[in-house]
Amino acid sequence: MWTDELRTFPFWKAIAAEFLGTGFLVFVGCAAAVSSNPAASVDSFVARVAFTFGLTVATLVWCTAAASGGHINPAVTMAVMVTRKISLLRGAFYIVAQCGGAIAGAGLLSAATSEAINAGPFGCNGFPDYIGAGQAILMEAMITFVLVFTVFATCDDKRKDLQGSGPLAIGIAVLVAHLGMIPLSGSGMNPARSLGPAVIRGGPCWSNHYVYWVGPLVGGVIGGLVYELIFAADAGAAKVRRFFSPTESHTEYRDDERIIG
Repeated sequence: MWTDELRTFPFWKAIAAEFLGTGFLVFVGCAAAVSSNPAASVDSFVARVAFTFGLTVATLVWCTAAASGGHINPAVTMAVMVTRKISLLRGAFYIVAQCGGAIAGAGLLSAATSEAINAGPFGCNGFPDYIGAGQAILMEAMITFVLVFTVFATCDDKRKDLQGSGPLAIGIAVLVAHLGMIPLSGSGMNPARSLGPAVIRGGPCWSNHYVYWVGPLVGGVIGGLVYELIFAADAGAAKVRRFFSPTESHTEYRDDERIIG
């Protein structure tokens, strides 16, 4: 039965891993933004936030991969669902856990910092006036495409050329995207990461918040599909036909699988 996994310990361990992983990501990553020196240059601020988010993602993916696959990002989970690597049920629970963890992480950060810090942007995503919402969505889609493409590439167990650390490669993708896009789109890349501060801070954080859902989800799904159907080691016409077959069912999640993101 499709709900059988709800009665297993590994399932709820995975949900806990996604909740905690996303919570720590928001707590540590947004802390870098809210604690920056207001007198510091824009470049130093961008570098501080980019390195914090990139290295935190790499660390948390490494820590949670064995339990849940280490998604800690609804865009990654959506791509993994669409490519039928996990069930819709598991994916839905992951996304709820990620959003809940992000809100909890932002709440803990708010409680741990002063009112003066909380009065600022609080790590919310945003973009300058000379960037339109459509442009920001495109930028968010592009950088999340790169992130999810990297996730799928590092997790392709049929490739024989992979060397080094998958989580580190994923963290570097986040780092590079932040370095380039924080001044332009705000570099959300992760709807849950954007949601947490918006719920806790409110007000201006909700301005154009939809950008940080639409862009990453669209870009992430496209990135996953492009890798899986074109660039994967077992890609080919037969795989494409199987994927679009109405009889194709979701792959059963196994605890020994490493679907990291």
